[in-house]
Amino acid sequence: MTPLDKALRRELTLGDKAYTLTIDPTGLKLVEKGRRNGVEVRWADLVAGDAGSAAAPQASTAKD
Repeated sequence: MTPLDKALRRELTLGDKAYTLTIDPTGLKLVEKGRRNGVEVRWADLVAGDAGSAAAPQASTAKD
């Protein structure tokens, strides 16, 4: 299996909006294209089952 040792970025479209998904050794981040703020989840939080609570405060601070 290939180790995840650097960031991997992909673009995806949900509905009519484009997003950038970044997967790196610390976790993953989903951001609307052209924006800086988005939802970020650390791998440790995901494994511990805290992913929902970890992403919720960040998602609420994102400005439209």
